[in-house]
Amino acid sequence: MASGTRTKLLVLGSLLLVSLLVPLLFPSPFHLRVAALVWINAVAALGLALLMGLAGQVSLGHAGFLGIGAYATALGPKHLGLDPLASMGLGLVAAGLLAFLVGRPILRLKGHYLAVATLGLGILVHLVLVSEVPITGGPDGIQVPRLELLGWRVAGPATWYGITGIVLLLAAWLALNLEDSSTGRALRALHDSEVAASVVGVDVARHKLVVFVIAAVYAALAGGLFALFNRFVTPDVAGFLRSIELVTMVVIGGMGSILGAVVGAALLTVLPQALTLFHEYEHAVLGLLIILFMVFLRQGIVPGIAGLLTRRRAA
Repeated sequence: MASGTRTKLLVLGSLLLVSLLVPLLFPSPFHLRVAALVWINAVAALGLALLMGLAGQVSLGHAGFLGIGAYATALGPKHLGLDPLASMGLGLVAAGLLAFLVGRPILRLKGHYLAVATLGLGILVHLVLVSEVPITGGPDGIQVPRLELLGWRVAGPATWYGITGIVLLLAAWLALNLEDSSTGRALRALHDSEVAASVVGVDVARHKLVVFVIAAVYAALAGGLFALFNRFVTPDVAGFLRSIELVTMVVIGGMGSILGAVVGAALLTVLPQALTLFHEYEHAVLGLLIILFMVFLRQGIVPGIAGLLTRRRAA
């Protein structure tokens, strides 16, 4: 069996096993709600993992696309009379189109300049959501209608846990296939050296734009799922801190790892819930734990643990 196929089966099998075990071990509605949020955040982190870990492009405004997906899902039924699911699809198209239009000039930048440019894009989206009160509801947010499929009202943490879990598995499968494709190999080449990649025939600009659009669509999908699941969205979904949280998920889990993005999303979603017993020290403890992870597992949790196991077997 090829190494790429074995990796795909391992990652997808692990995700499927965990998704089946969680309802058995934690059947309460609260735990299933938190788990559904983990899957939603993991979808957004997967796209950012492709952009940062595979292609080596930094984005500090990725929550802007998350906000576009969430608000399109909310605004479509209210202002256009669309079905919530169709509105979410419209949000994916809008996020992909915006990423395509702004990606061409932005992705010509490198390093800190690229980070600042993407940061500006995220701030711009957030400002629009806050200031356009008649359309978006402003800082107070907006209600999202309940999703209905063929007369069935989609409701309840258990139902949404199943839906988000299936979406995550499909998103991970697509990401793994992209990683194992010629496009993925080209992205890894430009991650190491854009000059060397262009010398061997890689269209650097086109591949950077492709992965930027894909990452934006992943984020918009997560935003749409969050809007339908939570049934209420505010501009905070597109805020700067949300972008930093997504980047932290990818870095902690392991930038070059699809499974690492899911682990990072789980950690950053579950830990704040688990640390509430520390009351006012919750954020300090969370920050300390993140520092410890990065000190002792510098490559991220999944690559770091995999490296430790490999070295132990070799020894």
